[in-house]
Amino acid sequence: MNDTSQKNIQLKITDIVKNYMSGTETLYILRGVNFEIEQGTSVAISGQSGSGKSTLLNIIGGLEKTDQGSVYIGVDKKIDITSLCEKEMSLYRSKHVGFIFQFHYLLKDFTALENIMLPSYIAGMKKKNAIDRARALLVDVNLENRAKHFPSQLSGGERQRVAVARSMVNDPQIILADEPTGNLDPQNSEIVTNLLYESAQKRGKTLIVVTHDKKVASNASARFVLENGRLMNEQLVEDRNQFEN
Repeated sequence: MNDTSQKNIQLKITDIVKNYMSGTETLYILRGVNFEIEQGTSVAISGQSGSGKSTLLNIIGGLEKTDQGSVYIGVDKKIDITSLCEKEMSLYRSKHVGFIFQFHYLLKDFTALENIMLPSYIAGMKKKNAIDRARALLVDVNLENRAKHFPSQLSGGERQRVAVARSMVNDPQIILADEPTGNLDPQNSEIVTNLLYESAQKRGKTLIVVTHDKKVASNASARFVLENGRLMNEQLVEDRNQFEN
């Protein structure tokens, strides 16, 4: 494990390269991505479909491996997760990262409360403590009166709010949200967006959101665009496009 030091930087990505093979053709997805995120801040990443946004998120979350480059996590002691073995990576995903996807992936035979508490219970927390933490998170997402409801008894917006709560149950350092409002109507999209950012801010989480929705992205403290395999400041991209037009 590599150790670097940089004050208040929660995540540091250096020279990330990721390619895929499609038959005999090489698809160049990430071509040397570099960026840093300060602890407790929020970042939105946009870009065209197929630009590599989800791939980048999966690399940060330890779900995919890089072809080149490093991903450093932590403030006081930085760990390069690209150097972790599978056992260490599994622990990293469980303890340090919370995931929210476009589809909520709730377990249909478990209540909202049980869906939220299960990750912490599986990670070794005592059942009572896991339940207490899940109840507190249900309050955060304004669903304390839905604790005993199953996913089939919840609306789409409510299911995604449960997913937001579940992502935070293990008190992770980083929340990764991949199109978290992609399947929601405008009203529920706004509710989930506000709760996601507010919950992350309240609990001091570093939040990274991949989204096509400008309203979702507008809540972030920093916004980037992934284009041609590289991550660029959104304002610089907008200024360039205005100049070219």
